[in-house]
Amino acid sequence: MLVIKAGRAFDGERQLPGGAVVFVDEGRIAGVEPATAPLPAGWPVAEFPTATVLPGLIDTHVHLSGDGADGALNRLPHYRDDELAAVIAAALRRHLAVGVTTVRDLGDRHWCVLEWRDRVVRGCAEVIGPTILASGPPITSVGGHCWQMGGEAGGATQLRAAIRERVERRADIVKIMASGGATTAGTDLMGSQFTGDELRLMVDAAHAAGLPVTVHAHGLAAVEQAVDAGVDGIEHCTCLTPSGMDLRESLLASLAERRIAVCPTLGMVTDPVRSAGMRAALGQVGLTWDLVVQQMGNVHRAGVRLVSGSDGGVMAAKPHGLLPAAVADLVTAGVPACQALASATSVAAQECGLGTRKGRLCVGQDADLLLVDGDPLSDIHALTRTVAVMAGGQWCR
Repeated sequence: MLVIKAGRAFDGERQLPGGAVVFVDEGRIAGVEPATAPLPAGWPVAEFPTATVLPGLIDTHVHLSGDGADGALNRLPHYRDDELAAVIAAALRRHLAVGVTTVRDLGDRHWCVLEWRDRVVRGCAEVIGPTILASGPPITSVGGHCWQMGGEAGGATQLRAAIRERVERRADIVKIMASGGATTAGTDLMGSQFTGDELRLMVDAAHAAGLPVTVHAHGLAAVEQAVDAGVDGIEHCTCLTPSGMDLRESLLASLAERRIAVCPTLGMVTDPVRSAGMRAALGQVGLTWDLVVQQMGNVHRAGVRLVSGSDGGVMAAKPHGLLPAAVADLVTAGVPACQALASATSVAAQECGLGTRKGRLCVGQDADLLLVDGDPLSDIHALTRTVAVMAGGQWCR
């Protein structure tokens, strides 16, 4: 048994007045009491009087096989197995260092992350790190966005086979590239990569097998297709048109009514040299990062369910370990800090199907904890000041 006492606490949904004492036993939270509660004699106590304790963060959109430098996708087909393993291990360390104790990988190269997940479950992974959920290669059109990951498919027969393979490999979620992407040359950000019928076929087949579906969609047409097809989540959801972003009220109302989770993949390295890839991507459609962030505030105010994910690993502007910046961007957009933090804890856990295990400070949950210096509810940038991280009841270096 271990006792952790912190001067402030956020339980995944709300602030706990006066801090909290968290009891950890055999990798689980065994109790959460007010900071004034008497401490049991003889049990080890870790005290953090000026820190905030909160659930370990959940990054709902990462690419662990991406090395976090410009051209990451193009390098994927050329890695040796040992090189790819080193990239994944380094990515997991960076996530854990900022308090991310669960990652949802939404696109790897030929099942490498999904296989890593299975090694972790068997206790023989090269690195002990965050809990991993994985989609395997995203399903994309022939030559479509992220084709380098090996998930190309065309026509009803191949699309059904792609869903079957993900079921057989026990993927946690199906990821579909509904539009082109900025990091794949020759694809159209505003164009749809599948017909509405094809998208619906994949969603129905995945749902019949018990798998949720999230889609990458930048173009307005692709977002509308995704909503009509009944997806569970939309990544990016920038709703691009030739005249800019078109987050029309009727679409936002549909997203809210159908409880489709939107991961806007905010967070960006602001250094002008390292952000060259992102600046070029935004320049293709005449957008600025500030405008993208501002529009996601409108998505929140429309009642759409937001989760936080970084898209870490795909380019220099999107390195691994960027999730605190993505949460901070939500606050900049006008989302209250409490709800922004929930988007990376309790709400993220629910959307990832982990609500009974992660995302809250309560009895029975995995002992995944983050302690930060200061109060992120009054200064969201305190989330970047990591004091200590615990995963599964073990302190992490």
